[in-house]
Amino acid sequence: MEHVVIIGNGIAGITAARHIRKLSDKKITVISAETDFFFSRTALMYIYMGHMKFEHTKPYEDWFWEKNKIGLLKAYVQTIDTQNKQLKLDNGTGLSYDKLILAVGSKPNKFGWPGQNLKAVQGLYSYQDLESMEEYSPTTKRAVIIGGGLIGVEMAEMFLSRGIAVTFLVREDRFWGGVLPKREGDLISRHIKKHGVDLRFNIELKEILPDENGRARAIITTNNEEIECQFVGLTAGVSPNISFMKEGNIETNRGVLVNEYLETNIPNIYALGDCAEFHQHPTGRKNLEQVWYTGRMMGETLAQTICGNKTAYKPGVWFNSAKFFDIEYQTYGWVNSELRENEADFYWEHEKGEICLHLVFDKASNKLLGVNTFGIRLRHEVCEKWINGEATIEYALEHLKDANFDAEFYKQYEKEIINQYNQEKGTNLKVRKRDWKRIFSKN
Repeated sequence: MEHVVIIGNGIAGITAARHIRKLSDKKITVISAETDFFFSRTALMYIYMGHMKFEHTKPYEDWFWEKNKIGLLKAYVQTIDTQNKQLKLDNGTGLSYDKLILAVGSKPNKFGWPGQNLKAVQGLYSYQDLESMEEYSPTTKRAVIIGGGLIGVEMAEMFLSRGIAVTFLVREDRFWGGVLPKREGDLISRHIKKHGVDLRFNIELKEILPDENGRARAIITTNNEEIECQFVGLTAGVSPNISFMKEGNIETNRGVLVNEYLETNIPNIYALGDCAEFHQHPTGRKNLEQVWYTGRMMGETLAQTICGNKTAYKPGVWFNSAKFFDIEYQTYGWVNSELRENEADFYWEHEKGEICLHLVFDKASNKLLGVNTFGIRLRHEVCEKWINGEATIEYALEHLKDANFDAEFYKQYEKEIINQYNQEKGTNLKVRKRDWKRIFSKN
């Protein structure tokens, strides 16, 4: 019986395992040293904040794995012998495979800062990171968070829930400046400050200072300011967790290099999720896609190939979503931090400064290219249909009700948005009634 071994029990690896089992009788073994069973990594913050218990983050009962004949092995993989199809584990044993799936995820970036390996200096990626935060929180009065991204906001919200002061250092001139346009970045920056975070821009980490026990006691910024703290959160992005295979013959760059079928340069070895890097993305998106839903889609796609139906990864229109304290964020298509030469945009912001809609479109054709929303929920299928179908910005604005996913008792903003567009562009667009047949039609 063919043996499929999956290294990593995150969303990518577990989705692959589940779908391989649906499609075949192959022997499946999932290896991970993080936890005994798969859990929702995105729920780590809610465990810390007391909203959930760890057992609530496991989508499947513990008996699910044995019942579905998915073997679980708690171990670290030290080396991969691709010639003999053999894994060497940290307990001194070996494990043979016929097909190998690398789903080893990411790790927080470290950029050689002095003191970066001290105690109470870490990111927020694994269950062990959560345990470490729990250990150090009772003796932490102030935490300093480095890097303006989604995980940094989660960490800030977690500490504030326990009454721990937070200083947030961002090297750009606004929050998440490498991703968000300035107006959205400014909106989120105001919101973060509103929650009591000491948010500072154009400042970077220079050094982390230790106490007598090897724990962080302060940081030094690039402008030589010393900030006393007992915890340093490293949230300046993540990198594929592939250091253990750098000496082998699996081709890597920043991540494990794969083609459109998620195949590496070694036959019968595949990579997916945060650790996979495309030679050239099959749909023109970024070659590294380190978000939850892409890991899930890669797992579903690769299961088809493993089970004899060779299938290319085609994820469609880029999208992502997140939550910044009380504000929900969605993005569809491409809304870059700076407009490109062929692009124009329309931006509407509510007078309260915590709700906005940003549409980017092609100057020549008016075709919609991207959508950002903060504080407004949109229907995924509608936004995707607009962008794939090359709808114009005028069409999207007139049919905003089709996309609105907020409950009926939420305030609606379509009229305000269209009125502003009409004033700016001299048009006479009108809000069209929602049409469920139009929303769910395939055309």
